This record gives sequence, structure tokens and C-alpha cells, in this order.
Amino acid sequence: MFASLLACRSLLAAALALSFASTAQAERLIRIVVPFGAGATQDTVARTFSNELGQALGATVVVENRAGAGGSVGTAQVAKSAPDGNTLVLAAASHNLASHLYAKLPYDAQKDFVGVSFLGRTGYVVGVPASSGISSLQAMLQRAKAQPGTLNYASAGNGSASHLASALLAAQAGVQLQHIPMKSTGDAVTELLAGRVQLVTGATIGMLAFEKDPRVKLLAYSGAQRSRFLPQLPTVAEAGVPGFVFDSWLGLLAPAGTPPAEVERINAAVRKVLTEPVVQERLARVGVEAGTLPVKEFQQLLRDDWAASARVVKAADVRIE
Repeated sequence: MFASLLACRSLLAAALALSFASTAQAERLIRIVVPFGAGATQDTVARTFSNELGQALGATVVVENRAGAGGSVGTAQVAKSAPDGNTLVLAAASHNLASHLYAKLPYDAQKDFVGVSFLGRTGYVVGVPASSGISSLQAMLQRAKAQPGTLNYASAGNGSASHLASALLAAQAGVQLQHIPMKSTGDAVTELLAGRVQLVTGATIGMLAFEKDPRVKLLAYSGAQRSRFLPQLPTVAEAGVPGFVFDSWLGLLAPAGTPPAEVERINAAVRKVLTEPVVQERLARVGVEAGTLPVKEFQQLLRDDWAASARVVKAADVRIE
């Protein structure tokens, strides 16, 4: 009987230990910080796979918006977080662009982060109010040249990719456009729909929904080739600005010092999640060319993009103090 009692106690102890371990694992919270507001490219992408990523990692994954200063507020928060894999930032082109745009940032885009997982790419779409009567990019540029400084464009904020996309377009086309920074892509598009701004160069994610909207006229796509999501649109280069290309990578970054094993673990989980048809369908619906890369290849992409971003900022002739 004594042996049976010991056996029962052992089984009970083992069950309790297993229960505590399972509870501890289930209670792990991973935050994906989006450094822009609701409706921004990163926000939409983060929410397409966060639940599945949580299941793959045995944790709860939440998406938090921390907008401000062209994405630098939320990004700085992640840079200062514990390097334990529990806090990530869903970054895009604006991450490296900010390094060359701002005279001073509260973090170093290269040294304070480690690349965790590539997610894919998206391009940008030039749109104008249908009420403007403009039917092509060339017509918009001709009007801008005839009325220098009178046309404006809205963006997701100073230093955002949508800001740089329009600024680069204006610089390469040789026209003057006035910048109106908003808090998010959603706000910028709202102003476009109301006819209060004359142009928005927004991520495909935010512009796809207006393909058939009678209030908006989509003019051109920013990539090197036509978008498979909007194949009827010419590229900006085809539409009259030779050599113009502007697109964005999307990916997860962690604070520098995050253990390599943890980085690899999250990368493997993301790559698994991105193979799921339901996730691929969600990303395709918002105009993202989903893709995955091993950790080292993604980190090399970030280094290459940092150098390319310097060239884009110089060509766009934008500097933010």
C-alpha cells in the first residue's frame, strides 16, 4: 500500500509539473510592434498571420500599434526591449530609409536590431481623386508642371515609405508637389477619397480596395514590373518616368543581442506559417508577394537595402531634422 501511495504521489507531482509547464508556455506573450497606425502596410500584414504564428510558437502573439515620427517611436521601443524574442517589430522600407532621412534617431537601424524573418514584398500605387479629371500619370505630371507647387500629396507621415515614394516620383519627374503628412495610410486615403488632396502613393495593400471605387483613379504601379494584383496598371517607368522603381520588403526584427537560437526558432515558425494556404491567400488579398528567407540571407538583404536606401533618400532630396 505504501508503494502504491508513493506511486500515486509521484504521478500527481508529475501531472502538476506538466500542468505548470504547459501553463507557463501558454502564458508566454510575444508582441509584434507595428510602428504605424491602423491600416498601414505593417499593421495589415501583422494581423494576417499573428494567430497562426502564436500557435506555431506555443505562445500568444499580439499586435501593438505604436505610431509616430515616421515609425521611429515604435521602433525605438523595440530597440530598448529585452533581447529575449518576446518583442519584435514588423518593419519595412521605412526602417532603413529613416536612417538617412533623420538627422538623429533614438536607435541605430543596423546595430540595434537583428533580422529575424523575411515576409515578402509590396509595391506602391499612385492614385488621384476621380473628381480631378486626371486619367493618367502623364496627365498628372503635365498639370503639376503647368501649376508648380499647387498640387499636393498625402502620406502616412514624415519619413514613411509613402512619403518617400511620392517625393522620389516628384524629384525624378521634375515637378513640385506639396507634402501633407498624416498619421497613417488610412488617413491619407481618406483625404484622397474626400478630394482634399490631389495624390497618394500608397502601398498596394491600402490601394487594392479602391480598384473599382468610382471616387479614385489609380494611375500607375511603382515596381520594376507590373503588379500581378493590378496587371492593368502601367509601371511608373512605363507611364512616363523612366527608371523609376520603389518597393518595400517586409520582415520581423528583434532587439540586438537576441540569442541566435531564438532567432532561428522564430524564423522557422514564420516560414512554416507562410506555407499555409490560408495565410498565403490573406497576404495575396492585400497585395503582398509573400516569401521566406533563411536568417543569414534576410540579414544580408537588410544590409544591402540600407545602402540602397541612402541612394533613394538622396534622389528624393528629403531631409528631416
